[in-house]
Amino acid sequence: MATVDLTQDTFESTLKNDIVLVDFWAAWCGPCRMFAPVYEKASEQHPDIVFGKVDTEAERSLAAAAQITSIPTLMAFREGILVFAQPGALPGAALESLITQVKGLDMDEVRAKIAEQQAAAV
Repeated sequence: MATVDLTQDTFESTLKNDIVLVDFWAAWCGPCRMFAPVYEKASEQHPDIVFGKVDTEAERSLAAAAQITSIPTLMAFREGILVFAQPGALPGAALESLITQVKGLDMDEVRAKIAEQQAAAV
């Protein structure tokens, strides 16, 4: 599966997929352009994952809502829950490692930890 462009209108509905990776980028960003072929290659190797791209210039409000302060920024969502967010271009091996880790998450455990944190914050 190739990458898909995400917009304010499609972002939330896309997160309903099991695993979604989102690359926040801009055309003028050198590291973004270097990361693009790595991301595209991974999208072809993992058809079970949605690989989304958000053009931060075209989708300024979406980038602001996601609190993007540096690009490229990669986010990983599993079952609609943000499980990873990091600025910077990843090399191919690091991206593969991230994908393996996201696939291996015990989501019941993740939800339990979130509930614990929310309870502690009250």
